[in-house]
Amino acid sequence: MWPGRLSRRQAQGQEWERTALAYLQRHKLKAIEENFRCKGGEIDLIMRDGATLVFVEVRQRADSGHGGAAASITPTKIRRLVYAAQVYLLRFPVTPPCRFDLVAIDGEQIEWLRNIIEV
Repeated sequence: MWPGRLSRRQAQGQEWERTALAYLQRHKLKAIEENFRCKGGEIDLIMRDGATLVFVEVRQRADSGHGGAAASITPTKIRRLVYAAQVYLLRFPVTPPCRFDLVAIDGEQIEWLRNIIEV
C-alpha cells in the first residue's frame, strides 16, 4: 500500500462513518469533529445535540451472525472511548454535558443508540 492510500477496510470504515454522520445530521445533530485520535483511543464522530456534546462510535456488521454491530462493543473499546473523550474534554475550561452514542449499521439497517455508557 502506498503512503496516503487507504486499505479497503479503512475506506469501508470511512464510508460507514459518512453514512452515520449523514444520518445524525438528518436528526439535527451538528458535526464538531471526525476521527479524533489520541494516544490510547479514538472517537469516530463528535457531534453537538443542543448543548450536549455527543461522542459517537460507529460499528458495522454485514450480518448479525456474531451478534450484530451493537454487540461488538467490548469493555476494552468502552475504556478507550472514555479515555479519548477525557483527552478531548481537556480543551474546555468547563466540561459541557456529554453522552456516548452508538450508530450500529447491520447490513442496510441503521440503529442509533443514545447514552450507551454511564460515566
